[in-house]
Amino acid sequence: MTLADGSGRDGRIDGPSRPGPGGPRRPRYRMVRWLAGATLAVVLLGGSTAGLVAWREYERLSEGLPTVDGLRTYQPPVMSRLYSGDDQVMAELAAERRIFVPYSAIPERVRSAFLAAEDQKFFTHGGVDPMAILRAGLTDMMMHGTKHRPIGASTITQQVARIMLLGSNAVSIDRKIKEALLAMRLEQTLSKEQILEIYLNEIYLGEGAYGIAAAAQTYFNKPLDQLDNAEAAFLGALPKSPTNYNPHRFVQAATNRRNWVLDRMADLKVITPEEARTAQLEPLVPANFTRPGPVPASEWFAEEVRRELIERYGIGTTMEGGLSVHTSLDSHLQQVATTALRDGLLRYDRAHGGWRGAFAHVDESEATGDWANALARITPPVAMLEQWRVAVVLSAATGRVGWLEGRDPVVPRTGELLARDRAWMRGGKGIQTGDVLLVEPQADGSGVAIRQVPRVEGALATIDVHTGRVMAMVGGWSFRESQFNRATQAARQPGSSFKPFVYLAAMEQGISPSQKFDDSPVSYGEWHPNNYEKDFWGPTTLHDALRESRNLVTIRLAAQIGMKPVAALAQTLGLAHSMPLVLPAALGAVETTVMREAAAYATIANGGRLVTPTLIDDIKDRNGNVMWRSGGLDWQPGGTPADGPRMVDTRPQVVSAASASQIVAMMQDVIRRGTGTHAGAGIDRPIAGKTGTSQDFNDAWFAGFSPDLVTVVWVGFDTPQSLGKNETGGVIAGPIWNQVMKAALATRPRLDFRVPEGVQLARYDTGMGMAIDAFKPGQVPGISVDLGAGSGMALTAADTGAENMPDSETDMATTPGSPVVAPDGTTSAGHAMAPGAPAASQPSGGDIGMGGLY
Repeated sequence: MTLADGSGRDGRIDGPSRPGPGGPRRPRYRMVRWLAGATLAVVLLGGSTAGLVAWREYERLSEGLPTVDGLRTYQPPVMSRLYSGDDQVMAELAAERRIFVPYSAIPERVRSAFLAAEDQKFFTHGGVDPMAILRAGLTDMMMHGTKHRPIGASTITQQVARIMLLGSNAVSIDRKIKEALLAMRLEQTLSKEQILEIYLNEIYLGEGAYGIAAAAQTYFNKPLDQLDNAEAAFLGALPKSPTNYNPHRFVQAATNRRNWVLDRMADLKVITPEEARTAQLEPLVPANFTRPGPVPASEWFAEEVRRELIERYGIGTTMEGGLSVHTSLDSHLQQVATTALRDGLLRYDRAHGGWRGAFAHVDESEATGDWANALARITPPVAMLEQWRVAVVLSAATGRVGWLEGRDPVVPRTGELLARDRAWMRGGKGIQTGDVLLVEPQADGSGVAIRQVPRVEGALATIDVHTGRVMAMVGGWSFRESQFNRATQAARQPGSSFKPFVYLAAMEQGISPSQKFDDSPVSYGEWHPNNYEKDFWGPTTLHDALRESRNLVTIRLAAQIGMKPVAALAQTLGLAHSMPLVLPAALGAVETTVMREAAAYATIANGGRLVTPTLIDDIKDRNGNVMWRSGGLDWQPGGTPADGPRMVDTRPQVVSAASASQIVAMMQDVIRRGTGTHAGAGIDRPIAGKTGTSQDFNDAWFAGFSPDLVTVVWVGFDTPQSLGKNETGGVIAGPIWNQVMKAALATRPRLDFRVPEGVQLARYDTGMGMAIDAFKPGQVPGISVDLGAGSGMALTAADTGAENMPDSETDMATTPGSPVVAPDGTTSAGHAMAPGAPAASQPSGGDIGMGGLY
């Protein structure tokens, strides 16, 4: 083909040739550039793909992450504390034992110890330490395939994110990425100081201690500002593993870790090398920390307060809200009350229960050989008292026993059982060599007393008459054995201790204490009630009837005034939630609790103003602000600045002060010379009270008061059963009441019962001796008037509730005989005989209230 230039060529080169100097040049490094371009394209594509994947992963991981804004107002869970009336720490309520300390109050050495051990670059990084992550990653790669746990590289900020926001310790890449993301957000939201404050107050440091303040207290029994360098460094060593560095178990490992922290502190120039070396020479000796509370024997009280707090604020605020709860508990009186009740229960059990035998046994070869090791394997009964010891009988013939004293070291001791105890035990199941039993070594070294946990139970409450503040409360023999509070939760029949409220209802209707009612047989259908002594006194004043707890007079009085006002009064006073309108209820055939009866008696002693028991004086939040304060008594400003504030009682007046004063005067004679003489023995203060015994002697009560304190005692079995023939409230509960009130009144000024204006105290002859009673205007001392037909109630068998009574009640229709009369003309109980009173075959043993009782 001929071209335009006539060459006949198309410009293609047939063979290799070098272009001339003026011809076109071939591009250089075409392949290199092509490879570079391809590489760049791949990098861009890969980067874009990786970026897209990373973005999608970021979105996946960040989706649902918790917000960090809530930490701006961080308030850690802090334990609540209960204080007794004398400001002792009575108990601590906590899901996590923590004492919050603000950043400004944390000593520099403590902060530095944690930074040196956990995050040396805390104040310079942005939440994540890349170099620490790289270092940890390389180490983990080198340790791959071993049992070595992956090394962490979490900063303090990351730990806060995990503890406060993630709540997970799972070892995974996802968790670490989420932790890092949250840490960076935290750094943007909070200051370094806020983050460190959260960390140091939240972290768990072993032994149940959360946060540095609780840990300082737990390990060294010191506040933070008293820790030295060695102690601060030890706390800083704990976050890595509180278990593995527990100084009680692994003292050498804990010491080594502490010394390592001290070296890091020196490297950071927080302390000098010399200070570090000095601290490293200090032995690591943790203090024996005893957690505050409970005040001895206060468990019943504290548990009742805890229940009230949970009911009022919920479990979260109660256990984690940092509440300061000031209670009304009198620490000394609480211990007195606990001892008195236990003494009374032991007395009863000793007299009625007999020796029930050993609770465990070891081989005779062990008892005569290595008995200490054999005894160490025995689990003590939960209900045993602190002063008791578990002992093994080394020789049944001589009564020699061995027991262990102390804990570190444990010291074996031996002694001989008291002769009287050995004689008592022979009347029961006796003893054998190898028997394991409970003993109490005598302080005077005279021997060893035998002990056994009583089966009978009891309860007690003491409250301030004027304010209702509960000063002491005992809910049973042993809180560790049973948390059931018999003072507030056990509903039992009060027996004759209910009678004063029947008489109070009568006083409200204008009936005089000297009014006489017939003490003679009475029947309502199939119900044939009788007096405890099964004798009859004929016309008897209300004063004498209450003093001697005469059932038949009380029944006729209730029939006269009607059961409706009695029931209404009992419900108004809180003594009973509901009450049947039947006559046995007038003799205590209703249900109440020790605390409710104490409040009702306090209302009488308080001049008729309603008393509501309170265990809490005030509640403050974690910042010291008062959240709640007990009411009823308020301070109001006076009329002029010179007058000052005055206390105003805002509680309702549920009965008149005059009627209350009449009942108080009558009940004073119950203790002076009536059924309550056991309770009043040796007390030379004005006191008043009433005994109570329920159906078949199942419940024994004594309720009584001084002008400023009321105490109620109950004794009985958890599953109702008879305490025994003639075991009345005066005999069983009265001495317990006496022991408590003697101690309580010993430190108080002598007070007299207040007599309201218009009420006249008069001494007169009741026909059974001289008495002092309170009379309202228009009432004449010693005069009994014709009350006519009474309330107008047409009482029938239906009004007695007889159909609900046991068949044994029909036995009450037995013909009465004559009381045993002493030469001085008194009955066997020491009470004056009513003129012309018929004889009875059974001597007086006290009083008993009825629901078909004697």
